[in-house]
Amino acid sequence: MGSEGLHAVKVCRHLLKSVKKHIGQEDYKRHFSDFIMEEFKKNRGLLDPSSLQNKLKLARDYTFLLNSVHHHQELLFSYNIAVDRTDEMKRILGKSAASVGLQLPEVYQS
Repeated sequence: MGSEGLHAVKVCRHLLKSVKKHIGQEDYKRHFSDFIMEEFKKNRGLLDPSSLQNKLKLARDYTFLLNSVHHHQELLFSYNIAVDRTDEMKRILGKSAASVGLQLPEVYQS
């Protein structure tokens, strides 16, 4: 596997990681990751390097878009005080407690 192949594997891994994190990995959402794997396998033997580079750029751009939209959504939720933020606060409290090796008491867990 050449350097282009390793680069393609890296791009595929990052894209699958973003899909898993932001879209989910439930069975009914499995078609997203299946489609990505199918496309990467189908384009594995492309002889035209410019076509391969265009497809890899598209995959990188989509990964960036997915991460950016998720980050933007988190920012909007964190700045909007009119939205019910109990779930967000539970998540933040859970992360804070987990960072020092503790668990939240049952009062904070739903």
